[in-house]
Amino acid sequence: MKNEVIEKYKDVVISIATPFGSGTGFYLKNQNLIVTNFHVIKESKEVIINCKAIKKTLARVIYGDPMYDLAFIQPPENIDLPTINLSDTLVNEGEQIIAIGHPYGLKYTVTQGIVSKADRLHNNINYIQLDAAINPGNSGGPSVNEDGEVVGVNTFIIAGGNNLGFALPVSYLKEAIDEFKQLNRIESMRCHSCGTILPETDIEDSYCNNCGAKMDYVVTKDYKPAGVAKMLEEIIAKNNKDIKLARIGKNRWEIEEGSAKIYINYENTTGFVYGDAHLCMLPKQNVSRLFEYLLKENFTLEDACFSVASKEIVMSVLAYDQYLTIDSGTRMVNNLLKYADHYDDILVDEYGCIWKEEETV
Repeated sequence: MKNEVIEKYKDVVISIATPFGSGTGFYLKNQNLIVTNFHVIKESKEVIINCKAIKKTLARVIYGDPMYDLAFIQPPENIDLPTINLSDTLVNEGEQIIAIGHPYGLKYTVTQGIVSKADRLHNNINYIQLDAAINPGNSGGPSVNEDGEVVGVNTFIIAGGNNLGFALPVSYLKEAIDEFKQLNRIESMRCHSCGTILPETDIEDSYCNNCGAKMDYVVTKDYKPAGVAKMLEEIIAKNNKDIKLARIGKNRWEIEEGSAKIYINYENTTGFVYGDAHLCMLPKQNVSRLFEYLLKENFTLEDACFSVASKEIVMSVLAYDQYLTIDSGTRMVNNLLKYADHYDDILVDEYGCIWKEEETV
């Protein structure tokens, strides 16, 4: 696969996050659409998108298609990304293909393989079977041929299979785009039963007005957290952070303060709430002097404490859900934000620590 093809896709492959998980999408300049899988955005009317050229921002889902497992997202205005083309030819068995995406949260991963079978029938849809690894988070990314054209949308894997990945052929994507354009690109959904695409405003009481099938997957409401997740979002909001932009998965949030990035995770099986600020890397020299400083500071910090994970310095807070309140949680997160932005400069300037390189999408 040509290096220039792989480099080109770095600019158009997009990370997508919802309150329920994460996935991948890709931008089609000719259509001004971001394409992904329906199961990536399911239950979310707004998603967080992010790539090299698009700062982390909210974007609206404008088309959902559970039949083909496709979704379209409205991109931000005035973005300038490269043009990628949809292939006009069918793939052949043995043809080299690459699958691109963000598996397991790893930014921009390329896996190469071949077409094992060009038309594997599953649920009345002919998928492209690949031996390239398609992992969780890769869903919705493009499958690309040696000419740099999109031949499919990475869709699913066989659980327990050895590199058994499946991509929706680009012909189905073209069909969906054409039908969506015929409706003047208004927000719409495809009925999983009869295949009719309906404007969301025409779907009454979640029933298809063509065949009468129950369309209970229709996305019309904003995400509403409950229980501890709701409390944590109130805590984050009280610290003046945009809660919609903070959501990066189920019971997971990411917020920034200055140069520090803070992750909040709630483990509902154990009841623990973790807040971790990833600061900087250990220096190459005088590590003992740094450790002495960190241990002394741990005696003075309120709620938070320093630790070292491999070579990375992390500041953390810990709470148990049964004892967490809005007031105690707000104070705890506020302290973590305040300390994180304060200490990373001290650690670098005075103790020779190394700035942590952030991976870009």
